[in-house]
Amino acid sequence: MVPSRPSTVNCPTMEKSAGEAVYTVGQLNREARLLLESGLPALWITGEISNFSRPASGHIYLTLKDETAQVRCAFFRGAQRGLRFNPENGQQVLARARVGLYEPRGEFQLILEHLEPAGDGLLLRRLEELKKRLAAEGLFDAGRKRPLPTLPRTVGVVTSRTGAALRDILQILHRRFPATRVVIHPVAVQGEKAKHEIVAALQTAGARAECDVLIVGRGGGSLEDLWAFNEEIVARAIRACPIPVISAVGHETDFTLADFAADVRAPTPSGAAELAVPDWREWLARLVRAERDCSAAIRDHLDGLASRCRTLEARLARIHPGFVLDQHRQRADELAARITQATRRLLALRRLQARHALQRLQSATPRLALQHCTARLARSGLQLQAIGRDFGARERQRFALAAASLHAYSPLRTLERGYAIVTAEDGSIVRSAHHLKTGQQVSTRLGDGGFDAVVRAVRDGATRN
Repeated sequence: MVPSRPSTVNCPTMEKSAGEAVYTVGQLNREARLLLESGLPALWITGEISNFSRPASGHIYLTLKDETAQVRCAFFRGAQRGLRFNPENGQQVLARARVGLYEPRGEFQLILEHLEPAGDGLLLRRLEELKKRLAAEGLFDAGRKRPLPTLPRTVGVVTSRTGAALRDILQILHRRFPATRVVIHPVAVQGEKAKHEIVAALQTAGARAECDVLIVGRGGGSLEDLWAFNEEIVARAIRACPIPVISAVGHETDFTLADFAADVRAPTPSGAAELAVPDWREWLARLVRAERDCSAAIRDHLDGLASRCRTLEARLARIHPGFVLDQHRQRADELAARITQATRRLLALRRLQARHALQRLQSATPRLALQHCTARLARSGLQLQAIGRDFGARERQRFALAAASLHAYSPLRTLERGYAIVTAEDGSIVRSAHHLKTGQQVSTRLGDGGFDAVVRAVRDGATRN
């Protein structure tokens, strides 16, 4: 980045060349700060602390130095959130900083963004990078973890022969399960050769295949002391080992790559021994319970077999030929009795039906029917005679009444009173004189007879003789 040109000022007491710029002190320091900040990005720096101070404002001011140079540093309060230790003079530290310039005094300085002890800081950053790379390869995947054997016969221990961790492991193994066989693979647990010995011990244990589970670890120590278990070759050897591995490195708060690569992590070597083998007292109690359960199961099984035998004996007795023959005899007697009883009932029923049929036959004989018909005919004749007499009397009475009525309205009765009926030759009754002609022959009917006559003259009703 090229800084902008500063403005110029007129200085009547100073001579300058034409076109030459004149800087103020503040402008110069500002230009220098901008050049430093743009030219040098944030960087990591290591050195020894000196001139350490922390005023009431909470900011930290110090000088970082080495054998050849020193630089002033400012660690402002707002950037101290990640500070995990108390800095002191003479302490070797690792810092991340931005290069700057304190303009009021024109002093070159570093603005700190992060501060940590130099040894642990470098190792932790290296460890974190290695952990991320191996995790990305899937070396720590939970799906690759193997379960520990329930009751291992032989336990392998990869650790220092003289360390306290081995004594703790052996003591716990003997106390929890004395019958367990222990195979020790002594190795160096710190130093440059430790990682190679640990890898060789793991490969040897895997090739011999005499152990059911391996404990790999050591006692507590600094990060540098535990670094052999953070080596990549150790993590890969643990993952490649065909035997399940328990990692037991340091204390509960210590984590190494061996812990992530192992099938199970124990907080301490003693904890690894407790995870490797069960407690013999618990197994004894389980065996006692199993023995009790087996005895009860055997008794139940025997009781079931005895019950089945009794059932089979009963079935055998039921299918014995003598028993079957007796059953058939009893069944034959029962059927014979049922047939006899049924025959008797059938005969009684047939007798009753015969009596009823005889009674119906006797009641249906022709002689008896003829007698009934004769009696019915006689009764019907008497009833018919009575009906005829009654009917004749009623009819005669009706006839007399009708004759009387007819006689009352009869023309003969009118004729008897002196009237006559005149009929023409064609038999029609002459009802008017206008129907007659002179010389016409007519018949006259009187009450006691009649006569024939010839019309001599025709008169109307107004004419009198």
